[in-house]
Amino acid sequence: MNRKAFITGLLILLILPAVYGQKYGTDSLKCVENLSLYKINFRMWKDYNFSQEVIDQVPVYQPWKWVFENCPLSSQNIFLDGVVILKYFYDKETDPARKDQLVDSIMLVYDKRIEYFGNTSSSREGLVLGRKGIDLLAFKPERFYDVYQILDKSVTLEGNKSTGPVLVYYFHTTISSARSGLVDSAMILENFDKIMTIVDVNEKASQENEKERTEWQGIRLNIESMFEPFATCTDLITIYKKKFEQTPDDPELLREITQMLDKRNCSNDPLYFDVTVKLYELEPDPESAFLIGRMLYKRNEYSKAMDYLLQATDMADTNSRADCFLLLADAYRNLRDYPKSRSYAYKCAELRPNDGNPYIMIGDLYASSASDCGDDEISKKAAYWAAVDKYIRARSVDPSVEQVANERISSYTRGFPAVERLFFHDLKEGDSYSVGCWINETTTVRAAR
Repeated sequence: MNRKAFITGLLILLILPAVYGQKYGTDSLKCVENLSLYKINFRMWKDYNFSQEVIDQVPVYQPWKWVFENCPLSSQNIFLDGVVILKYFYDKETDPARKDQLVDSIMLVYDKRIEYFGNTSSSREGLVLGRKGIDLLAFKPERFYDVYQILDKSVTLEGNKSTGPVLVYYFHTTISSARSGLVDSAMILENFDKIMTIVDVNEKASQENEKERTEWQGIRLNIESMFEPFATCTDLITIYKKKFEQTPDDPELLREITQMLDKRNCSNDPLYFDVTVKLYELEPDPESAFLIGRMLYKRNEYSKAMDYLLQATDMADTNSRADCFLLLADAYRNLRDYPKSRSYAYKCAELRPNDGNPYIMIGDLYASSASDCGDDEISKKAAYWAAVDKYIRARSVDPSVEQVANERISSYTRGFPAVERLFFHDLKEGDSYSVGCWINETTTVRAAR
């Protein structure tokens, strides 16, 4: 045997016992004996559905406890099974003091699992902390702040891998902790946003799996229902105003504020305008321009609004771009530039063909122009025919505007010329008629009803 082979063999002989001893402890034979005993007996417990008779005759706790204390590295199942074993005794125990001890033991099992196997995918720290927190809340609901701290770390570590139940209990304990003054009330909003971001990611990722998608939709509804009492504009403004004053140059925070205020219909507050202007200063992109333009539009500052809305027409999102076109259409309408208003209304309709609102707006433009687009009793009322055409189109593409469209149709139909006036002008119902002026469309002759 050469020198190199001898040294290699010697190293193996020295290392193997150390590794073996690390896994099975100082008394490896006793470790293997107790490990086998508890595993066989625990399997019997489960096979007999935790029958009291079997449990009384088949020892599990003592061999499991010995392995847990003396050779915990021998098997990861020690910690998985240990929680089940201790939970069984907890459910059967009647002495409150002993029950408290068992809860502490269960929490210790989770901690040791992280200590010894936390670097494995099946026992990573965030995952185990999530299960630990849920169990602690079930055993000790009054310890909600401890659970909050555990789940907060779990969600921080797991991120988008966080499970639905962990997110639900995390938000539940956030609310309880805030109500008790143990955390700032701002955490309700912050954690809601953090949690819903994770829910969004998982819901999108589960589109091809109906069961998972349904589960995540249920998680969303659960969390949103808990958040509802805290979603008043007053509360949101109070919380976000403070955050904005502290870090006014944080684009991520500014986007968070605008999105949340938008979602809760709180965009009329001055804070919203201040935030959108600041966001535009930091990141002058089409999206931030749209936010400013929409706010100016709501303030009836149409000329200023158009400066920003025109920049916003390059937004990447099709639906947002359609919203922008519709706002531009209405801004031009208020400035009485009807041709441009119609042009942008049609641009909205192109992007959102099932939206009836652009056609309602065009119909309103035509009706408003009736008296200015003719020189006799027929031509002055012909615009009403063209207007009604648009209202009919609106309700045909979008049932949600049917009531509005019908009300306008009923109103302007009464403004149609009488049958005898049509006859006087050598017209009859059903004839084609070209409406002049800026409208410049062909419509159908109809009599008043």
